[in-house]
Amino acid sequence: MKKNILKTLFVFTISLTIIGFAGCDDLLNQKPQGEWVKGDGGGGSFQADVFTLYAKARGYNVTSGNGAMAIHSFRSEDAEKGSTASDGASFATMYDDFDYNASDGSLQSYWTGNYDIINNVNRILSDMDDYVNEGEQLSDDDLTNKAEAYFFRAFAYFNLVRAFGEIPKIDFKVTDAAQTNIPKSSIEDIYRLIDSDLTEAAKGLPQRWNTAYTGRITWGAARSLHAKAYLTRNDWNNTYTAALEVINSGIYDLNTAYDQIFRETGENCSESIFELQCTSTAALPGSNEIGSQFAQVQGVRGAGDWNFGWGWHTPTQLLADAFESGDPRKDETLLYFIKVGEDASTIPANKPWNEKPIANADVTNKYYNKKAYTDPAWRAQYTKGGFWVNIRVIRYADIVLMAAEAANETGKAAEALNYLEMVRARARGSNAAILPKVTTTDQSALRTAIRHERRVELGMEYDRFYDLVRWGIAAEVLHAAGKTKYQDRHNYFPLPQAEIDKSNGVLKQNSNY
Repeated sequence: MKKNILKTLFVFTISLTIIGFAGCDDLLNQKPQGEWVKGDGGGGSFQADVFTLYAKARGYNVTSGNGAMAIHSFRSEDAEKGSTASDGASFATMYDDFDYNASDGSLQSYWTGNYDIINNVNRILSDMDDYVNEGEQLSDDDLTNKAEAYFFRAFAYFNLVRAFGEIPKIDFKVTDAAQTNIPKSSIEDIYRLIDSDLTEAAKGLPQRWNTAYTGRITWGAARSLHAKAYLTRNDWNNTYTAALEVINSGIYDLNTAYDQIFRETGENCSESIFELQCTSTAALPGSNEIGSQFAQVQGVRGAGDWNFGWGWHTPTQLLADAFESGDPRKDETLLYFIKVGEDASTIPANKPWNEKPIANADVTNKYYNKKAYTDPAWRAQYTKGGFWVNIRVIRYADIVLMAAEAANETGKAAEALNYLEMVRARARGSNAAILPKVTTTDQSALRTAIRHERRVELGMEYDRFYDLVRWGIAAEVLHAAGKTKYQDRHNYFPLPQAEIDKSNGVLKQNSNY
């Protein structure tokens, strides 16, 4: 099987050459993501520049590499570096154990990768203004491109403000590096820009695209990211409004079985809201030009046939123990394996291919992330690294749980229970003996139930640490998990030391670093 043009459109942005590949029936027969008519998304003057933003967003330093995973996940109690003790030992020290180092290279790369997106967006928006000032008129497709650009600037700033707190607000075209040497803006000011950008994005984006543009940013993606930005600030009323708009649109659903969401056949399924497109071809089986290292970074660290990748970003036993008895999501989050020389009968086979991967004897982790597990047929045809695996950034279940949480916090317990049950019912499937319906209307007890559901539904999907911080329980949870070095100041990283140094005193380091 080869992935088709629907993928290639966004990932091959270097030359913007579109190669027609024979499609996989499972992918082509999925529920269409939309029927955008106005302008039909074809060939605006700024399309090439905007399509480059998609490639940058799935880039190694922003979403798909070990540094990005460390920043988003390793700090929680549910994920850890994994691999061997000596492989990337500094990552464990810094991100697992909260011994922050402002000179850490991955921290710098994450900063640079997100500001690269921001600077590209600023250039695109400025060029659009110049185009209009020269007497030209933006076409419908140009205006759609503009909305996409606003989305990606908000996405990058949301990454940065969650990671670093106060950061420089650069919302203008940079023609000289000296222009970027400005003081930090407040967290509130950065969020005002995010709010403005996502409002503009939602105005200009379609609710649906036709299948020629599967994976392209929609109105639902803008409203969902906005809901997440409000949620991070515990702005319950705005979270509720944005999440409800997405739910009531009827565009998305939870009809895709949980054991399909993260398989190749589940890409761009009916609950996909923001999903970064990746692919492999016979000519480019392991290329970052059209794919990513998302699966390779997290693949089983083994040898020979079982060498799927580097073995980073692995689930902890604490996450494994968090699942209720019989919850099928456990087996779709944890990839079971044995070490060289161990008895294979001691672990269950991993569905759907009944494999029992064999890892190197010196790996430190007990599980791998099954949400990055790849089809053996695709491995045989392309590469064991899984460069074709899409990166699921926002799923509909996340939005439904946001609605549940916001409803509960604003005194709407009945609504909260309904949204919570939607997620649990999908996970339960036809097995009425598991995951009993939550019925409590006590706000505190329901809050606990919703927080639990976020943990198990979204396990290994990058928001757990940020959830703990916004709930105000990070110290309590992390200390109980043995991460006793955590202090409240660790909510934010130090700014990269190189940025401080080259600012000549303009950019001030975060407090306590």
